[in-house]
Amino acid sequence: MTAGEILKKLEAAPGRGREAGVVRKFIEKFGDRPGAGLFSGPGRTEIGGNHTDHQHGHVLCGSVDMDILACAAPNGTNVVHMVSEGYPALTVDLSDLAPREGERGTSLGLIRGVAEDIAKRGYALHGFDAYAVSAVLSGSGLSSSAAYEVLVGNIFNAFDCAGALSAVEIAKIGQYAENVHFGKPCGLMDQMGSSVGGAVAIDFADPGNPVVTPVGYDFSKSGHALCIIDTRSDHADLTDDYAAITREMGAVAAHFGKKWLRDVPEADFLAAIPELRASCGDRAVLRAMHFYDDDRRAVLEAEALKNGDFSEFLRLVNESGRSSETLLQNIWSVQKPEAQAVNVAITLGRRLLAGRGAIRVHGGGFAGTVQAFVPEDQVADFKAGIERVFGEGACHILHIRPFGGCQIQI
Repeated sequence: MTAGEILKKLEAAPGRGREAGVVRKFIEKFGDRPGAGLFSGPGRTEIGGNHTDHQHGHVLCGSVDMDILACAAPNGTNVVHMVSEGYPALTVDLSDLAPREGERGTSLGLIRGVAEDIAKRGYALHGFDAYAVSAVLSGSGLSSSAAYEVLVGNIFNAFDCAGALSAVEIAKIGQYAENVHFGKPCGLMDQMGSSVGGAVAIDFADPGNPVVTPVGYDFSKSGHALCIIDTRSDHADLTDDYAAITREMGAVAAHFGKKWLRDVPEADFLAAIPELRASCGDRAVLRAMHFYDDDRRAVLEAEALKNGDFSEFLRLVNESGRSSETLLQNIWSVQKPEAQAVNVAITLGRRLLAGRGAIRVHGGGFAGTVQAFVPEDQVADFKAGIERVFGEGACHILHIRPFGGCQIQI
């Protein structure tokens, strides 16, 4: 199907204006090309298990109805041309996929990293042109980078892999790109939440073969809205803060001759706290305590949802949020102690909720966003109270979408 044919179908269908707009922009930039397709990489929300994935623990996450949407088509060359609305055009030569130091922290690195890992799996890659627009807030904790990786992975999957790559494989490919090319030592939760779709419980005991279990809970029937608060705080230069969590949890595990906390019995950890305080430091001990507690909570949260016990789920979310604040300590950066927007948002949100709902740091933390489950009768007042402090449009009402990264059927 040509891009023009896709556009005609979309223009004739109600409610598909955004998709039609992307195809129209593609045609303006690249022409009416054959073999075109529409692709979506959704943002993800971390529902339970804050910083547990990189220690091979449990998480609860889901894809959301904010995505990166792209129209793409093969271009008959060995070069990828990617244009994202509002950003400079990117070009990646597929004949050279080795990591480049100058591309760390960039979308170029993500494209090259996704391509390299797919090529290593034995697929012959070819160039494509793409025009993309994003509704995923950058630095929002909704993981715009994972959405981008999943989007690019799905384009390659459609054009060069005959759709053979599974959602889990695309997630692993995205993690490789982010770890090796982008330079962020993330776990696999972000990519899994974006790629798989719906609300899913994930056990990372074997990261090479994570156990993914759909929860099957309909959040629209909970009587609560999922709100993401964009604190509009500076999300740059926080890689060291994220890496310190992984490093300190790893140091505790190394005390026992292990690489991951998941492999250290909690009883052994508790017995060794006096020595660990001396060798690893108090913050490392507290962060390890958070891991054990939140690893359990992620499982209990999934069970509460499966049982339809939303009150218990909310209690666990609040408990997790307190643990992130006091044990994990990821709601503000020690590099900028004067900047505590996430802390302000959580504290304000608790006052507005007045003992109802739940609120917690969202995603990696230190800056960025806060997640809240707000009773439907409080949404208007909650949104107004948050936006009075953080500005109009700071409080976003989202939904868990039932499908992850994909090629959209026309």
